[in-house]
Amino acid sequence: MCKDLFENLLLTGGPHQKTIIFCARETHASAVAAEMGNLYAEWRRTQNIAPKEFYAFECTGTQGSEHLADLRGLRNSHFVACTVELLTTGVDVPNVRNIVFFKYVQSPIQFHQMIGRGTRLDAESGKLMFRVYDYTNASRLFGGAFVSRPAPLAPLPKGEGDGEEDAKPHPIRVEGFEVRVSEAGRMIVTQRDGRDVLATLEEYQELLADSITRQEIKTLDSLRQRWIVPEARKLLLERLPDGERGAKLLQQLLNLSDYDLYDVLADLAFGAERKTRVERANALDYKQAAWLNALPPDAANTLRALAQQFARGGIEALETRQVFNAPAVRDAGGLQALQKIGAADILRETKEKLLQP
Repeated sequence: MCKDLFENLLLTGGPHQKTIIFCARETHASAVAAEMGNLYAEWRRTQNIAPKEFYAFECTGTQGSEHLADLRGLRNSHFVACTVELLTTGVDVPNVRNIVFFKYVQSPIQFHQMIGRGTRLDAESGKLMFRVYDYTNASRLFGGAFVSRPAPLAPLPKGEGDGEEDAKPHPIRVEGFEVRVSEAGRMIVTQRDGRDVLATLEEYQELLADSITRQEIKTLDSLRQRWIVPEARKLLLERLPDGERGAKLLQQLLNLSDYDLYDVLADLAFGAERKTRVERANALDYKQAAWLNALPPDAANTLRALAQQFARGGIEALETRQVFNAPAVRDAGGLQALQKIGAADILRETKEKLLQP
């Protein structure tokens, strides 16, 4: 499990992420810390990278309390805390990016306390999400009733307490956290009737599609008309399950980061053919050639340059004044060129044409 976790850290930003691993007992925490340290040392040798002190450490008892400030405050050491229950409550570590379950958990209360160690945002480090790596099926407790003495959910697998499990867990990724559930496929944490529940990817897609059409968006054109108006788009996203976060997590799950969120939702609700941002930007030049040629040359060139900004950042990239500071946009004529023909109207029309089928 340590090797699998370390490989996933490498895939999701590198090994230098603040991480809490919940272990079965103190001896288990000590062994996990040693193994994570060994994996880090081996990786460092292959990358020819200078070592970081106290990469992984046991965080239990008095020894753990001494390291809490380092976990929270130091950027170049104390990355992986291996604990038992020390960090379940009463500890604020906003920069933690990963919560890992190497121990079996029976209590929904305790599970949510553990998950809670990762829920804080941290503007200083740029943390806007966190991941959960679940090697013991702890995520089955999402939405579980909060009772003080829960009955056992099922007999525990052979090997309970040593953190080992034969079946390799399958990852599910959610914007905000990542969960690993053995033999459960890809699942998404959402809310139903005020409680956290797990939904399959297909169920979540249906939830979003239904939510769009319930907003009196009955055609692809009506979706497009709302999407090009920032206020209308914001309201549309707020009314989705889990808000804009829900749409973006689906975009991540479906590996559609090259597409504007409009294309993700248009396909979801109306079966529209998706086009990447780059495809849409390039298509403006030939599909709208007559329209562009009818404009003053400097205005047309500015719109072509703006289309390439759309290719990089999507619809929102066109809605900030900073976009006119981009060298390519400025050199083409910039805001001054558009003001001659009505900047607001021509920008709206450009967004509409970029999103046409």
